[in-house]
Amino acid sequence: MPGFFQLKTYFNYWLDAVDEHSLHSPFLFDLYTKVINIEEEGIPAIEKLRTSLLKTDREISVVDLGAGSKHTSNKKRLISEIAENSLSDVRFSLLYLRLIKHIDAKNIIELGTSFGINTLYLAQKKNTRVFTFEGSESIAEVAQDTFEFASAKNVELVRGNIDSTLYSSLSRMPKADFLFMDANHRYAPTIKYFDELLPKIHHQSILVLDDIHSSHEMEKAWKEIKNHDLVYTSIDLYRCGILFFDPSLNKQHVVLQFKILK
Repeated sequence: MPGFFQLKTYFNYWLDAVDEHSLHSPFLFDLYTKVINIEEEGIPAIEKLRTSLLKTDREISVVDLGAGSKHTSNKKRLISEIAENSLSDVRFSLLYLRLIKHIDAKNIIELGTSFGINTLYLAQKKNTRVFTFEGSESIAEVAQDTFEFASAKNVELVRGNIDSTLYSSLSRMPKADFLFMDANHRYAPTIKYFDELLPKIHHQSILVLDDIHSSHEMEKAWKEIKNHDLVYTSIDLYRCGILFFDPSLNKQHVVLQFKILK
């Protein structure tokens, strides 16, 4: 059940969110009507893997390197419970895939692999390469099994505390077209990761920050990041924020309604 903070932030989002009729920017209007607010069904093969994880009652030991679970403080957790609380919603994974196709992304960086379901969506487009970072070794093991079962040969999993592995790994990676941040939901690490990713961003890159209203710390990080000098346009979909770095865009921030799948 959402707490008071989530209820308050969602109410504020609901008051501010607009649809295409309030968008005067041709860029945002086209993006919203042709990419964002589209209704799609999930990819059956990936959703079967999600269902399997949601039914897996195997217990694993999890070392929280971030803000920790809001649902339990136990180190031993069932895979099914972790999957239920941490896997990306299918409608957002589909959105990320549409964004990747829209910009013809080739190189993708994901912070926070979880069990790899969202990663598989990011890797669906042909001729892409996904570098995904996971801090928990036990969760990374399950994710690796997911990738092998799905024959996802374009995914490279980087294991270990992202505080250390991100900076040391980025030097061997190309500029990223699409970046997804869903790790360590606290203010300081989020800002640190964003700063470390900036050298890998180019003018046409898109960066998505997950759970921007999940806590006071994440809201603070989101507000600071969206106002960064290199960010020209930002979109708030409540669950996530989308950032654009193209200097040809006007400096603007919009809160948009996002359709829920039937």
